[in-house]
Amino acid sequence: MLKGDVLLSNFIANQSVHERFGGVVPELASRAHQQNIIPVVDQALKSAGVQVGDIGAVAFTRGPGLMGSLLVGVSFAKSFAMARGIPMVEVNHMQAHILAHFIRKPGENYPAPEFPFLCLTVSGGHTQLVLVKSPLEMEIIGETLDDAAGEAFDKSAKLLGLPYPGGPQVDQHAALGDASRFTFPHPQIPEYNFSFSGLKTSILYFLQKEQKKDADFIEKNIHDICAGIQWTIIEILLKKFKKAAREFKVKDIAIAGGVSANKGLRNAITRMGEENNWRVHIPPFEYCTDNAAMIAMAGSFKFAEGIFADQQIAPLARMPF
Repeated sequence: MLKGDVLLSNFIANQSVHERFGGVVPELASRAHQQNIIPVVDQALKSAGVQVGDIGAVAFTRGPGLMGSLLVGVSFAKSFAMARGIPMVEVNHMQAHILAHFIRKPGENYPAPEFPFLCLTVSGGHTQLVLVKSPLEMEIIGETLDDAAGEAFDKSAKLLGLPYPGGPQVDQHAALGDASRFTFPHPQIPEYNFSFSGLKTSILYFLQKEQKKDADFIEKNIHDICAGIQWTIIEILLKKFKKAAREFKVKDIAIAGGVSANKGLRNAITRMGEENNWRVHIPPFEYCTDNAAMIAMAGSFKFAEGIFADQQIAPLARMPF
């Protein structure tokens, strides 16, 4: 629930049901959305001290994402907006991650990025370098050509036998390890684009080779393996990030998306900013993973410009940026 750029409430219904399958199951995700959406909205209203009649607009994720889950959200937004006679605002999920930097809680007064700024958006499904010229004008200058950085973390964790979600597990072990002990190759991709499929393959072959020598290799070296994997992914990301920030001569840099919760990445980008005299913006942990507050924030910028959706709108699993 948002009033201007001030957050009144923000609730997330976690879906632990996916843990037993080692990844998100689309059908289960959409069913969980159906079960949770009304209780979560009710809880958000009560926490914010807002009546249904006080709501002036409803923002919703149109895409990209899982079609079943998007259908639940879009259908609810349409019904809510029609019942109340209020406008609705469609939001691009990835743009919302970037605009999460502008959310404020009552009493907070920390600086937001100044336009134009460069944002590295990293999640399980996307890896993008975005030049943010204004809240409504963004340009992707680089993106992954295959797998996303978050997927590389999760698939590596699965190879290591770590539980889902794997990214945070790798981060925890990496904090205790030596990143220089095991090194992995960097892909040679032109411009500002990324690739992580080759890295995943090299990690697989490395583990298979070492386990032939010692069946307990992973268990004995888990901290150092995770540290090496994590640092390789971070280096791949920041090498392009640094090059782009210098070329576009920005003063502010930011990270967003689920992988921006990674402590190794947060520390590395902070150091990069200090070394290059760039202002670094890192979202609070609660705005890194998918959340309603970032959708509301992105929607408020469109609302201010009178950019509304109609009842004919449909969700898009793959939505143009």
